[in-house]
Amino acid sequence: MNSDVLIVIPAYNEQGNIKRVVDNLINNYPQYDYVVINDGSKDDTRKICLENGYNLLDMPINVGLTGGVQAGMIYAYENNYKYALQFDGDGQHDPEYIKDMLAVMDECDVCIASRFVSKKKPGGLRMLGSNIIAFTIRLTTGKKVKDPTSGMRMFNRQTMKALAQTPDFGPEPDTIAHLIRSGARIKEVQVEMHERESGESYLNFTRSIKYMLHMCFSIIFIQWCRKKVKIVKEEDKK
Repeated sequence: MNSDVLIVIPAYNEQGNIKRVVDNLINNYPQYDYVVINDGSKDDTRKICLENGYNLLDMPINVGLTGGVQAGMIYAYENNYKYALQFDGDGQHDPEYIKDMLAVMDECDVCIASRFVSKKKPGGLRMLGSNIIAFTIRLTTGKKVKDPTSGMRMFNRQTMKALAQTPDFGPEPDTIAHLIRSGARIKEVQVEMHERESGESYLNFTRSIKYMLHMCFSIIFIQWCRKKVKIVKEEDKK
C-alpha cells in the first residue's frame, strides 16, 4: 500500500476501455492505489488485466455492480485504506478531480463527484430521472443531492465499513439516502465527465425508467424498514 486512497474499478465487459483507464492512473496518478474488479466479464477484460499485470480481483461469476463494488470496499477496508473511491471502468470519470474530493473529506463521510454543483442540469428526458431521484432523496432526508446518480464517489473508513459489511448496500442513490438518514455527511464537488468511448451503457431508455422507479421505491419505502447503520465520526472516537 503506497497511498491513503484506493481506487475501486468495477469492470464488466470493458475490454475496449480498461487499458486506457488503468494506464492513465498508473502513468499520471501513481500517488493513488487501484484495484480492478473483473465482474465475470465474458470478453477479454480479464485477459488484458493479466497481460498488463494490473492489480486485479477476479470474480468467478458475474455478481453485478453491487457485489463488485462491495468486494472492492472489503479489500479497501481490510487493507487499511483511509479512503475508497468508486470509479467506473468505462473512461467516463476523470482522476484529475480526486484531489478536489480529498480536499473536502475532513468535512464529510461521502464525497460525490457532481456534474451540477456550479452548472445547471440540462433539460429533457435525460435528466428527468436524476431530478426525480434527487427530489425523492430531499423529501425523505431533508438533504439536497444535486447529482445522485453519479458513479464517482469517495468514502471514508466509516462508510467504507458500512458498504463492506452490509450485503444489500449497493453503490446507488438509495444507499446514499440511507447513509444520510444514518447521519453521514455528504458533500459534492464539481467535475466534468467524459462520454464512453467504447461499448454501450447498460442503461438504455427502458432500463433507465425502470432504474428510476426502482430507486424511488427503495428510497421511499424500503429504506424506512432498514435498520440504520452506525456512522461513527472520528471526533466521536476521541
